[in-house]
Amino acid sequence: MGPGPSQAFGRARMTHHSKAAPLAGMPESLGDSDFAATANQSLNEDSALALLQGPDLAPELIEKLRKSDVASKSRKVKLAIVRHPKTPRYVSLSVIRRLFTFDLMRVALTPEVAGDLKMAAEETLINRLETISAGEKLSLARRASGRVAGNLLLDAEPRILRAALENPRLTEALVIKALLHRQAPSALVQAVCAHSKWSLRREIRIALLRNEHTAPEHAIEFAKSLPDELVREILQESSLPENVKTRLAESF
Repeated sequence: MGPGPSQAFGRARMTHHSKAAPLAGMPESLGDSDFAATANQSLNEDSALALLQGPDLAPELIEKLRKSDVASKSRKVKLAIVRHPKTPRYVSLSVIRRLFTFDLMRVALTPEVAGDLKMAAEETLINRLETISAGEKLSLARRASGRVAGNLLLDAEPRILRAALENPRLTEALVIKALLHRQAPSALVQAVCAHSKWSLRREIRIALLRNEHTAPEHAIEFAKSLPDELVREILQESSLPENVKTRLAESF
C-alpha cells in the first residue's frame, strides 16, 4: 500500500526554482490539467493544512489548492491559504471574501499578514456589520481590530458601543471620528462623557463640545479645562443647543 494523502502532501515543499519529488497519486507537473481532480481525490483537511505549513510552497500550488474541494469546504484551509506568505495577492483577496466573520477578524489581527490584506479583511468585516447578530457584534467590539471597534461605536445598541470603548486596540483618533460622525448616537456621547479614560483626553473633550448630544453639565466641565479663546472658537462651529452655547459664551 502506498503512502496516505497526509504523508504524501505533508512532505511536499515546492518553490519557483525547484520541484519536489513526485507525490503519490499526483501529476509531476504543476501545470497538469488533472491536478485539481487528483487533489480532490487525494487531499483532506489535515493533509492540506500540513502542505500549507511549508514556508516555501510554490504560489502555483497554493492557487490550485484554493480551487480544490477541501479548500471550498474547510474554513481552516481557507484561513491557512490567506496567511501563507507565498499566496498570490489576488488569491488571498478572493479567499478573504468567502471567510467567516471571526476568521476575517483573525486575518486582520495576524501580524504576518500584509497590511493591504488586513485592510481588505477589515473592510469585508465592516461591510457585514449590519447583517450579523448582536452577539457577534458584541464579541467583535471586544476583540476585533481598532477600525472595526471604531465602526461599532456607531451601533444603536448601547452595550455594543460600550464594549467597543473598552477594546484595547481602539485609538483616540477613532473615538473622535465616531463622535464627529453625523450619525453618532447620543448613547455614545453619554458613554464617552462618563468614561474614566476617554473623557480625560483633550482632543476628545473638544470633539464632545462640538456634539449636540453632550449634556450641559459635561460641556461646562470640559470647557473649564480648555483655554477661553479655544472654547470661543469651538462654539462658533459647535452643534450644541443654542442655550448651552449661550451659557458657555457668557462664562468664558
